[in-house]
Amino acid sequence: MGGQARQVEAGLPGERHRSGHERRQPLHAVVAGGPSDRHEDETYHWFEALAAHLGPAYLRYSFTKGTEQEVAFLVEALHLEPGQRVLDVGCGPGRHAHALAARGIAVHGVDVSARFVELARRDAPSGATFERLDARDLVFHGEFDAAISLCQGGFGLLHGEDAPVLVGMARSLRAGGRLAASAFSAYFQLRWLEDGDTFDASTGVNHERTTLRGTDANEAEFDLWTTCFTPRELRLLAERAGLDVEDVWSVAPGAYRADPPSIDTPEFLLVARKPGVG
Repeated sequence: MGGQARQVEAGLPGERHRSGHERRQPLHAVVAGGPSDRHEDETYHWFEALAAHLGPAYLRYSFTKGTEQEVAFLVEALHLEPGQRVLDVGCGPGRHAHALAARGIAVHGVDVSARFVELARRDAPSGATFERLDARDLVFHGEFDAAISLCQGGFGLLHGEDAPVLVGMARSLRAGGRLAASAFSAYFQLRWLEDGDTFDASTGVNHERTTLRGTDANEAEFDLWTTCFTPRELRLLAERAGLDVEDVWSVAPGAYRADPPSIDTPEFLLVARKPGVG
């Protein structure tokens, strides 16, 4: 994408190939009208329009097909066991929450989109609950064994307001609890920057425009604004939130592995721990 809005091949928004590399722009980084748009109703968020347009079609996109692999990796990396509680920030339609709950792990998912919360509640397995909540305004205190924010669900789309998300997630953890958050790689973004993309070096935010296909194959144009990070930035933000950083790995959708940071994968996965003994 980049430059003029264009149809995404096969109806999979945010996906393209260049020199043999798949370029995936996270759908949760899409904002209609630009980053400065506000609404008179403070309960409204720009992402609601996007979620309403996509609906169940969100789960058609290829980057959602790696859920089981991602969850299996996280269960091991976060030392999760049946009976524990996980907070899923920016849960979308609940794909990770459902997979965790199916493993006997209680999950509470939050998302700013009422539409996605509605979808997440449908056919949710026992132990998975959901509510509409802004990722910047988490209200939990020491209630969870782990907190996750994946696929830029609640972190990396806030144009400089990302730090409060990590602070809120850290606050939600019990002592000794772990956090996992994925973030788009600044290295990868700049390496594969295409004509028409605009990367703001002062903020690390990349802008492009594309056409997204909804549930009924109806199309609408959206601007995409994605905050990109380096591993150092992620470590500093986590430390500022009071967390002890354990790892930052290079990952891709459906290919979560304990690989050291590189310029070859689209995302980084931050894993950190809240100090203390649970």
